[in-house]
Amino acid sequence: MGQPIQAELRQQVIQRANGLCEYCQTARIIVVWMVVDHIVPVSRGGATHLNNLALSCVPCNSHKYDFVSGRDPETDAVDVPLFNPRTQSWDDHFQWDTSGTSLLGQTPVGRATVHRLQINDELVVAARRLWVAAGWHPPVMR
Repeated sequence: MGQPIQAELRQQVIQRANGLCEYCQTARIIVVWMVVDHIVPVSRGGATHLNNLALSCVPCNSHKYDFVSGRDPETDAVDVPLFNPRTQSWDDHFQWDTSGTSLLGQTPVGRATVHRLQINDELVVAARRLWVAAGWHPPVMR
């Protein structure tokens, strides 16, 4: 277990992410709990510094666990690196489907991340339908 993330560092992560999960782009106002994720987990040698931290909703974080790679379901390639919000652009790897409820991976990294983090879990997609109807989703700020 790593050191606790200090309040000032946590606030920097939240502000940099504009309150959005840096993996699925879920807004902080929609999800009750957001956490600060170690992109490279402490258990794999990752440090607790701003360049290794990302804002994550609890569902993405719990499925990411300590993984740094996943399987691309389109090509069946294994050990595809997961999306790194510090070194990669979200728009290069993901886009929303036409309904705005399912996240589509556009690259092996995007597809492996969507698959590993179970970003399109049926309960989450059902919630997104309500968020779209309310005008809360998909987010326009990244």
